[in-house]
Amino acid sequence: MKRMAWMAAASGAAAGAGCGHMESMVGGGWGTVFDGKGIEAFDKVGDANWRIENGLLIADKGQGYLLTKKSYRDFVIRAEFYAEPDTNSGIFIRCNNRKDIGAANCYEFNIWDTRPGQEYSTGGIVDTAKVNPPPKAGGKWNTYEVTAKGDHLISVLNGVKVAEAHNGKHGEGPFALQRFNGNDKTTPIAIKWRKVQIKPL
Repeated sequence: MKRMAWMAAASGAAAGAGCGHMESMVGGGWGTVFDGKGIEAFDKVGDANWRIENGLLIADKGQGYLLTKKSYRDFVIRAEFYAEPDTNSGIFIRCNNRKDIGAANCYEFNIWDTRPGQEYSTGGIVDTAKVNPPPKAGGKWNTYEVTAKGDHLISVLNGVKVAEAHNGKHGEGPFALQRFNGNDKTTPIAIKWRKVQIKPL
């Protein structure tokens, strides 16, 4: 009886957690945060025009983030994205302020091929881990894998490790997808996400 009661309680807790954060499990420990159908797992921060078109999560105007409602400590994020060479975007992890998101309050895994400082362009962890040579993501679909385990951070783009660091500044927090205006605030420059998954470590 005790074992059955424990199993029922654990099952109920797991189900409650899944419903509360709108994160569905897909096997192998992976949870799907965005699958082309909805953005219930996120809160909007800023004025970026996030929308779903033909199963893609798109923003091409404004400046802002989609910030997960759930907080994470150790994990791997696997995200598929399409960017132009001048798209300014990224994945911000372990954010410690839900209203003030940036490289100072999170780790920023960058997406920006034409960044003036190329050492922290696409694949780089801004102000934490440089890329050399800088990989290019513009004009195609890419797969980003972001790993955070303790103070160990790894950036992998299209199956190739491009940046790595040990840094213990940020220990836990939600993660965010970014759309940034850049210098040109009038030209629509899109970031598109096709799938976003996370696996706790």
